[in-house]
Amino acid sequence: MADKIYINKMAFYGYHGVFPEENRLGQRFFVDVVLECDLREAGQTDDLKKTINYAEIYEAVKGIVEGKPYKLVESVAEKIAETLLVTFPLLVRCHVKVTKPDPPINGYYDSVAVEITRGRQDV
Repeated sequence: MADKIYINKMAFYGYHGVFPEENRLGQRFFVDVVLECDLREAGQTDDLKKTINYAEIYEAVKGIVEGKPYKLVESVAEKIAETLLVTFPLLVRCHVKVTKPDPPINGYYDSVAVEITRGRQDV
């Protein structure tokens, strides 16, 4: 599948982490998704119903990141991928990257991130 939709650096505030202060204080999270689907008909017809609505993707991701706390960023990424694949029937495969720019780790670094790829056969 060569057709892809990119939604980059969606920003949210969530309460995910293994330390109590992360669950209490929360922190920023950035999410990037790459959605693989056939975009030919949407491009030919200029019909929103033939593609995946970016606003609906944003709201689905927001509901997960700003919702129930998870200990692991891996779990957040997994839940995003599962939800998108179940909710959007045109979606064949998705790549999800969850970035935690301010984890409580001593040292100098830009961020930590988890990136996964899941397809319809994985849900």
